[in-house]
Amino acid sequence: MLIDWFTVSAQALNFLGLVWLMKRFLYQPVLHAIDAREQRIAAELADADARQTEAKAERNEFQRKNAEFDRERAGLLGKATDEANTERKRLIDEARQAAEELSIKQQESRRQEVANLMESITRRTKEEVFAISRKALADLAGADLEERLCGVFLAKLQSSDDEVRRQLADAVQDGSEPPMIRSAVDLPPEQQEAIRNVLQEMLSTDVRPRFTTVPGLVGGIELTAGGQKLGWSIADYLKSLEAGIEELVGKPAPPEAETSIPGA
Repeated sequence: MLIDWFTVSAQALNFLGLVWLMKRFLYQPVLHAIDAREQRIAAELADADARQTEAKAERNEFQRKNAEFDRERAGLLGKATDEANTERKRLIDEARQAAEELSIKQQESRRQEVANLMESITRRTKEEVFAISRKALADLAGADLEERLCGVFLAKLQSSDDEVRRQLADAVQDGSEPPMIRSAVDLPPEQQEAIRNVLQEMLSTDVRPRFTTVPGLVGGIELTAGGQKLGWSIADYLKSLEAGIEELVGKPAPPEAETSIPGA
């Protein structure tokens, strides 16, 4: 078989031209397109990585802020709880103190009412008993009651022991004011003179007492000098009754304002 080298050469040239044409107009653009696509994909991947990194950073920042918010919220909640507990305790303490003060005021009011009632009962009892005693003693004695009481008072002065006399003399000498004789009614001049004479005899000194009237001393006569007191009255026999009344209403008997001489 004979080979047509012209035909072979022509076909070879055609093939080479076709290859060059394909490389020039098809293969190179395809390669360029593939490179561009790869570059675009790489850029997109890099951008996606950057976005993922940014998203991760934003997520971390969000988690950090969320944790910080939780801490702040817990702190504020704890602070609010502490303040609420403190305020509640303060209000409870104020309410308790107000209740205690109200209770004290109520107790004081009740004590004052009891004291007023006791004072009223004691005063009325004294007045009634003194009035009854005066009438009864006047009826039984058959003489003026004050005169008889003055006689009893003089007898009591004359029967005083040495210690009572000494204390009374010291009180008269140390006192800045003269002795005072208190009675429920005005004593007649003769009774005043009798009392002065007995006092001068007892104290061995010139004594000029002042005489005054005290309606509350119904049924008795008292001598006071320098804080010392010597006397006799129906009230001495009524002290037990007064103490019983005061005990009944729950108030102790008040102390004497003056010091009494022993044996008086």
